[in-house]
Amino acid sequence: MGQCGVISSKTVLIFLNLIFWATAGILCYIGAYVFITYDDYDHFFEDIYTLIPSVVIIAVGTLLFVIGFIGCCATIRESHCGLAAFSAVLLLVFATEVVVVVLGYIYRAKVEAEVNHSIQKVYNEYNGTSSDAPSRAVDYVQRQLHCCGIHNYSDWMHTPWFTESRNHSVPVSCCKSTISNCSGTLARPGDLYPEGCEALMVKTLKDIMLYVILAALTFAAVQMLGLLCACVVLCRRGHHPAYELLVSTGLDA
Repeated sequence: MGQCGVISSKTVLIFLNLIFWATAGILCYIGAYVFITYDDYDHFFEDIYTLIPSVVIIAVGTLLFVIGFIGCCATIRESHCGLAAFSAVLLLVFATEVVVVVLGYIYRAKVEAEVNHSIQKVYNEYNGTSSDAPSRAVDYVQRQLHCCGIHNYSDWMHTPWFTESRNHSVPVSCCKSTISNCSGTLARPGDLYPEGCEALMVKTLKDIMLYVILAALTFAAVQMLGLLCACVVLCRRGHHPAYELLVSTGLDA
C-alpha cells in the first residue's frame, strides 16, 4: 500500500509537470493579450506600471517551461537535489503569482482614475487625421467599443476639432456599424453610438485585469498541489520519519 502511495505521488507529480507546460503557454498568452490590449489604450492612461502584472505573468509562464522540464527529470530519476530545486523554484513562482494577484487588485482599482484623468486630454488633441496618434487611438476605441464621445456623442461639441471643422458632425468612427451611409452628422443622432467611451473603456480594462487575477489564483493553486507532491516524493527519498510511519501503518493495515 505504501509503494502504491509512492507511485501515485510520482504519477501525479509527472502529470502536474505536464500541466505546468500547458499552463506556461496559457500564462504567456494571457500576459501577451493583456499587454497588447493595454497598448491599444495606452493614450488613455499615463502610468506605465499598470502593465507590470502582464509582464510578470509572461515571465512566470516562461519560467514554468523550465520548471516543468526540471520537475519531470527529477521525478523520474527521484533526484533529491533535483526535487529540492524544483520545490524551491515552484515556491518562488507561487510567491510571484501572489504578488501578481496583489498588483492586479491595486492597478485594477487605479484604472478608472487613470482613464478619467487622461481621456479629456486625448479627445481635445483629436484632429481627425490618420497620421495623428491621439486621433487613431480615439477612432480605434470608438469603433472597437461601439461608443461615441466621453459620456455620449454631445461631448464632441466641446472639443477644438468640432469647433474648427464647423460641419456640425462627429467623427465617422461614432457611426453604428450597421449604418452604411453615416457621415457623423448630429442631425441624425440615431446613426451614432449612444454610449460614451469612458465607462466602457474602464469596464474593459478592469475585466482584463480580473482575468489576470483569476488566472494567477488558479495556477497558483495547481502549483501548490505540485509542491505538496514533490514534498511527498522527497520524504520517501529521504526516509522521513513521518513518511515511514505512514507506510508502516499502511502495511500493518
